[in-house]
Amino acid sequence: MIAIIKYPAGNITSVENAVNRLGYECIITDDIAVLRTAERVIFPGVGEASTAMNYLREKGLDKIIPALTQPVLGICLGQQLMCNFSEENNTECLGIFNTIVKKFPPLELVPHMGWNNLQVLQSRLLKGIAAEDNFYFVHSFYAEPCESTTAICNYILPFSAVLEKDNFYATQFHPEKSADAGEKILKNFLGI
Repeated sequence: MIAIIKYPAGNITSVENAVNRLGYECIITDDIAVLRTAERVIFPGVGEASTAMNYLREKGLDKIIPALTQPVLGICLGQQLMCNFSEENNTECLGIFNTIVKKFPPLELVPHMGWNNLQVLQSRLLKGIAAEDNFYFVHSFYAEPCESTTAICNYILPFSAVLEKDNFYATQFHPEKSADAGEKILKNFLGI
């Protein structure tokens, strides 16, 4: 069973639909016991960092998510919340990836919305992805490159498009909205 973390964020149903299209059963849940026993966990999201982190703290998920031992995939806001800190309302996050999330300058160019390709450094998640493959982004904040960065996107400046550390994987882009290339990434994750 694939567990999709339930919290106040958008895009959760799109992720559920994408996983179902690939032939996997999934459940949307904030139940700690279910998250601990799931084969894979997906942490999606479109939303605001402090509201999301408040919910995770209320439910005890801020302690459980970093302690999960199965493969975990963060998407968009999910990726940002897996970092140490977000400038979005000065939010302390989960600290899985040793980097901070900053707001893009200048304001007239945000949000970053549209299709971009990646510079892949090394990545299990991006196996089979070609340099010309494009992915769908929509975000105003970005994770700074760090030792866990396995792919970079350049928009205004280079930022972490993919982060990987131990059993944790994260994408700033939306694989569930990134056509065939995004489907390949979801398949790669579900096959880890």
